[in-house]
Amino acid sequence: MMHVQDIHEGLKVVGSDGGHVGTVDALVGQLLKLKKNDPASGGTHHFLDIGLIADIENDTARLLVTADDAKQRWSEESH
Repeated sequence: MMHVQDIHEGLKVVGSDGGHVGTVDALVGQLLKLKKNDPASGGTHHFLDIGLIADIENDTARLLVTADDAKQRWSEESH
């Protein structure tokens, strides 16, 4: 079960397929802000809706969608 208080800087984000999506920089409202220095980011901050999180276990958030799907859904600005 996911609780907002479990979201923190450095949390790894993976898709439902186990593929790496990014690393949390901060929580901005209802959006995960992913670190721009993460290898998957291409040097840009990306944002994902926290509604995509299926579960948080240890230091990893697993999403409801695959890593590729998550990367298609992310935005480069918070709205």
